[in-house]
Formats: sequence, C-alpha cells, structure tokens
Amino acid sequence: MEGNEKIAPSVLVIYGGGGDLTWRKLMPALYNLFLDDWLPEQFQVIGVAKSDFDDDSFRAHVRNGIDQFSRSGKTTDDAWAKFSTYVKYIDGDFEDDALFAQVKTRVDEMEHAWGVPINRVAYLAVPPKFFELISKKVSESGFTADILRGRLVIEKPFGRDLKSAIELNDLLHGLYDERQLYRIDHYLGKETVQNILAFRFANALFEPLWNRNYIDHIQVTVFEELGVEARGNYYETAGALRDMIQNHLLQLLCLIAMEPPVSFDADEVRNKKVDVLHAIRKFLPEEVHSLAVRGQYDKGWIEGEKVIAYRKEPDVSPDSNVETFAALKFFIDNWRWQGVPIYMRTGKRMNEAISVITIQFKPVPHHSFPAATNENWQPNRLVLNIQPNMGIRLRFQAKTPGLKMLLNPVDMQFNYAQSYTGTTPEAYETLLLDVFQGDATLFMRADQVESAWALLMPVLNAWSANSSPNFPNYEAGSHGPDEAQAMIAKDGHSWILTPIDEPDCR
Repeated sequence: MEGNEKIAPSVLVIYGGGGDLTWRKLMPALYNLFLDDWLPEQFQVIGVAKSDFDDDSFRAHVRNGIDQFSRSGKTTDDAWAKFSTYVKYIDGDFEDDALFAQVKTRVDEMEHAWGVPINRVAYLAVPPKFFELISKKVSESGFTADILRGRLVIEKPFGRDLKSAIELNDLLHGLYDERQLYRIDHYLGKETVQNILAFRFANALFEPLWNRNYIDHIQVTVFEELGVEARGNYYETAGALRDMIQNHLLQLLCLIAMEPPVSFDADEVRNKKVDVLHAIRKFLPEEVHSLAVRGQYDKGWIEGEKVIAYRKEPDVSPDSNVETFAALKFFIDNWRWQGVPIYMRTGKRMNEAISVITIQFKPVPHHSFPAATNENWQPNRLVLNIQPNMGIRLRFQAKTPGLKMLLNPVDMQFNYAQSYTGTTPEAYETLLLDVFQGDATLFMRADQVESAWALLMPVLNAWSANSSPNFPNYEAGSHGPDEAQAMIAKDGHSWILTPIDEPDCR
C-alpha cells in the first residue's frame, strides 16, 4: 500500500459514543482511515455515553458495527488487534461536570506521555437538545483551549429555524473561535459532490457555457425509497424542507452556482457559497403557494412490498401536517444566473432512490437541418449523478448511421465504477480526515447556516400557518404529488431523471 501523509497526533472524543451514528458511520469511517494508513501511531478515539459499556464491551460493539457497515468488509483479526488499541470508552452523564474533567485529564495524560502537542476533537453525535449543554461543558473544561488544535464538530440539524440557529451560533461564538467549529453536512463529503468543483473549475470546456446565455434551467432531485423508519419523533419536528433542502440541497446549489474561487482556501470557497445564498431571490409570502409545493406520502407499494402511510408510522401524529415531500423553484439574481429557474425536489417513499443534478441547455438558435431530422431532437443536457451510481452524463445530437441526415440524441458518460477500481471512500471518512487536518472547506460557516435559514423562513412560516387540506397527497412508490408536476409544467418543463447506466426515464 502506498503510504499516505498521516495526520498529526490526535484524540477524537465522541459524545454519544454508544449511539447509532457512531456505530454505523463514525467508527467504520475511522477503521477505513486506519486501513488506508492515514492514522498515526499516536491516536485515540474515546466514546462517551451513559450506558453499561466498558473498554472491552465497547470495542466488541464497535467491531460489530464495522463488520456490518464498513466499505472494506469485515475486520480481520490482525487489523482489529491493532485498531482496537485506539478505542477507549468513558461512561458518564452529560449533566456531570466531573465527566468532562475526566475526559480532559485523560487526554492531558496522553499528550504528556506522547510528548507532542495533539489535536483535540470533540464530536457531538447526540440529539440537538444536548448541543448547548455539551459545547458549554467541553469549553469550560479547557479541552479546546488551544484555538489551533481544539475543535468541535456539530451534526445537523443546526437549529430548526433562523432564530434558533442564530442563538446557537451566538452561544458557540462566546465559547469558541469560528475556526474551531465544524458544522458537518455529510452530503458535502460525497465523492460526486466534491467532483462538482473539479468538473467546473479544473476544465476549460464548460465554464464559458455555465451561465444564463446557454443554460435554460437546472433541476436537483434527491429521492428516497425509505420512509421515516424509526425516526418519527425527529421527523415530526423537521419535515422535508428542514431535513433536506435547508442543508443538503442548498449546498448542492451553492456548488453549482458559485463563482470561480481565487484559491481553494476554506474561507475563499465558503465566501463564494455565501454569495450564492445572498443572491437567491427571497420568497414573498404571497408567492409561496406558486413557488413551493409540499406533500405527504400515503400507503402504497415499494419494490413489491406494501408500505403504510406517514400518518400510520410509529411516533407520528394521526393528523400530522408535516411534509415528507417538498419542491421549490428558485431564482438567483446576479449576472451569471438572472432568469434561469432552478427547481429542487426531495421526498420520502418515492419510486426510486436517487440523487441527481440536471443542467438543461438552451436549444440551438436556428434549426438548419431538414424538418425530418428533428423528430428525435432534444436539447443538450448534462447530468451529475450523485447516487446510487456515481457519474456524469452529457447528452448531445449525432447523425444516425445511414444515407439520410437523421439526428438522434446520444450520451457521453463518465462512470466511477468503470473508471476507477476499488471502493470509494465514504463521506464521513473524508470529513473526519478534514477535521483532523484542520481543513474547513467542506463545512458550513455560521453565515452560511443563517443565510440558508433566512431564505426558507417565509416558506416554513407559510406552511406552519396554513395546514395542508389534502394530506396525504401522493402514494408511496410514486413520483410525488401532482402539484409538483404542475409547478414545473407551468414553465413548459418536466421533471427529468437520467440515472447513470440505466435507460432515460421521466
């Protein structure tokens, strides 16, 4: 194996170490970083929670999760014997100051024994109700006193509206320097999402066309076949707009629409993203009904299996007004994008699981070919497929072989699975490595979070004030509510899905 430049000596303390996120995502990601030779000899991960674990039982729990969810497959005895020495556990109550003093003392002892300054990372893998409490106690313990090496990682949701996001940011800024804060959105760690930047700014081919003169409209679709599963309590306080669009989809939009950065310095890239959020046209209350559609899934069929309606899910109110589908139309008021509509939609219990961005180009200004050639003519289209099959597809016109001039759309395709061997790193591997290395490029800054909330508050307020009279309004296993089709059809467009390695479907 080619050696990587290892991270500096580090300790990762995961508050919520006994939880599902740690088990399914964080520990498998750390194990893969270990296998790929990124972790130094001087490394420790400490799980902290209120449970009956000790070091040995916590390691067994962690290994079980890695065996099930790691992209590298089941652990081998030799590799596990080494990695398990990095894993420790501390049992305690988050309300107890002594717990945080114990963590601080444990890490101080490691730093003294190792004889080098270490990175100290506190990861809040806990429900949002603990964010304020734990962030205060971590700071008060002195764990993150070194601004350059002390870091706090916070999972989403970061607030549930603009007011709560501002309050949480104000609290954190009273305890930490902004450079220490890593607001994590796992979507930004996905390979294909990162590839948007490479595609746009490492190639001279498309950037001259990446504007209102050549692009007709943009679509972003993120569909899930899954329902809310066992997350009814959380989803009842969130909904699709908060859960997906406020963070994941708006971040995708920023990557698509941002201006070229001068450098890939973290704040330079994030400045360009904030510029996009500031330029997005504000929703006026009286326009929400024409620019935003919500839906809630009814019973239906997913891959031949009958599934229940959202209102029948565990921990969901039988008359819930929470949306499980949202579709919005955006405009960006700047020189590059003025007048180009951007359509976003996301939903649960949809007909397929897919995340895809479609750039639809304008038609040629004049059709010089004979009318008979235009029967199968379609505008040029660029598709960025994020999941499940990662890749990029470009559609253009070509002459069909034969004696007559007949045009037909054909595709040029880049597929990760065909172009690269081996497995693709998971998003959390990328993001954890960035935290250890102090690179905040893929993490949201305070002003990004607040700008995203400010943009969507008129929609959230309108939906909160007016219950939907027709919920549920789409069957599980469908394309979503008819109103979403009508919204885009008013502009003469239709929703497009062009999965990689699958036939075009609409």
